[in-house]
Amino acid sequence: MKILALDTAGPHCSVAVTEWREVLTSLTERMDRGQAERLVPMAQTALELAGVGWRDLDAIAVGVGPGNFTGIRIAVAAARGLALALDIRAIGVSTFDALALDCIGPVLVSLDARRGRYYLRGYGEADLSPRIADPHELRALPLPPGTVVLGHHAARIAADLELTAGPETSTPDPEAFAFAAHLIEGGEAPAPLYLRAADAALPSEPPPPILDDA
Repeated sequence: MKILALDTAGPHCSVAVTEWREVLTSLTERMDRGQAERLVPMAQTALELAGVGWRDLDAIAVGVGPGNFTGIRIAVAAARGLALALDIRAIGVSTFDALALDCIGPVLVSLDARRGRYYLRGYGEADLSPRIADPHELRALPLPPGTVVLGHHAARIAADLELTAGPETSTPDPEAFAFAAHLIEGGEAPAPLYLRAADAALPSEPPPPILDDA
């Protein structure tokens, strides 16, 4: 099963081409803006490097956040449009799921929600639905002993809650979205995962529309 993965939920533009658990190509460019212009050309380059054609793809995996509002919409809109044109499935994968891939036991994934807050999701015995929390709310969460904290401020959170610190990276490799997509059932079209309201300042340009593939 060949999957093209797309992610622009943060200050980056990332694409990967995989076949089952083999990485054929993985490309990431750091950028604060310009993802809308770079995403499809990067995908084309990744496919060429992998020796895979657009019509060879079985699915498209896309990062749905949480993260930058406009960035998430760029990748989701592209994934849904490409999937519609190619008549294949588009699969939304959260950054939480990509980071927690292959983890065993209770896990808490933390992402930077800015202003001193965290995006959080728990897995295993630390099962928690996606949410946003400040440090006080974080300390009140019912996390079992032995929970491993991954992502943003993992060491700080683990020390504060007397848990175990894992890797502090909060930007998964793009192939992780493809690998996680294999575990997702259902045919729902991907949609952005927003856990907080947009900032008061409106962007100078409107976000890209998300195609209705119904």
